[in-house]
Amino acid sequence: MAKNNQPLEHLSETAAQAVEQNMEKARGAMDNYFSFLQNIWGHNDLTEKMQIYTQKNISAYAEFVGKLGQAKDFQEVIRIQTEFMQTQLNSLTEQARSLGEAYNKAATEATKPFRMST
Repeated sequence: MAKNNQPLEHLSETAAQAVEQNMEKARGAMDNYFSFLQNIWGHNDLTEKMQIYTQKNISAYAEFVGKLGQAKDFQEVIRIQTEFMQTQLNSLTEQARSLGEAYNKAATEATKPFRMST
């Protein structure tokens, strides 16, 4: 097996650059996806909230990966991961509630013309 002679700082720097490149790709894909959704559904509360929450979740993940990269031992990794999971679970619960409300509002608005014509 070949030894890797790169210093650890360089590996950390390379990993950070790879994470940042992947985050930029994810943001670009997200922007394209939401442009597509807005073309189909229009710009409304639902699409706006979906976009905001997706941006927040991507940022939270990037912060999580950054913290993991700074962990000094396995216990710290477990602590960071546990905090992230708890925070994300709370956030996703709130996001699901909020998106459900926005979906119901959008569905009501979308069906209004059909209900008025009967």
